[in-house]
Amino acid sequence: MEYVKLNNGVEMPILDFGVYQIPREETKRCVLDAINVGFRAIDTAQSYFNEAEVGDAIKESGIPREEFFITTKIWIDNYGYEKCKASVKESLKKLKTDYIDLVLLHQPFSDYYGAYRALEELYEEGKIRAIGVSNFYPDRLADMCLFGRKVVPAVNQVETNPLNQQVKAQENMEKYGVHIEAWAPFGEGKNNMFSNPTLVEIGKKYNKSVAQVILRWLIQRSNYCL
Repeated sequence: MEYVKLNNGVEMPILDFGVYQIPREETKRCVLDAINVGFRAIDTAQSYFNEAEVGDAIKESGIPREEFFITTKIWIDNYGYEKCKASVKESLKKLKTDYIDLVLLHQPFSDYYGAYRALEELYEEGKIRAIGVSNFYPDRLADMCLFGRKVVPAVNQVETNPLNQQVKAQENMEKYGVHIEAWAPFGEGKNNMFSNPTLVEIGKKYNKSVAQVILRWLIQRSNYCL
């Protein structure tokens, strides 16, 4: 597995297994399948309602916790200093772990200032190894990086794929030392992504599937993908 080094020195696997839209009753099985084929980075969120099942799968795998990289995200209902702190403690309990590798603020709405302050404190306490944001627009990201923050976000997780390339957004992130992380690398299968003529032609040239072409393109852009 290849890794990327975040701005605080923490290394993250270049490929994550994301559990968005996986039904709760199927999550444990799917995560165990992903672990069995080599995934060690798992991405969940409070709003996915399957953190507990992710924790169950990791525990049942028998693989030491330190070999995994777990990401979760704080939902806007849990923003604000006190609510965010309490929600992280609940996520730790559901994930059955003493620490979380990466915690993101899921959306740039509501009291994300208070929530981020809580994440900074939990980071300093060692409960979180890295903190970041998700779906933050360039101006909101700049605000988080420049004005009174103890910890610059390590990651901004945004939709990135061949039909939504985020080139300018990535340049803005790199300016502040924030790593871009792609969600929906395959565009959620919409817009005929897997039959796109350009991607199909590239795949034929290199004897690769369209999915492999997309993932290689993202990795070569210094992304890492879900």
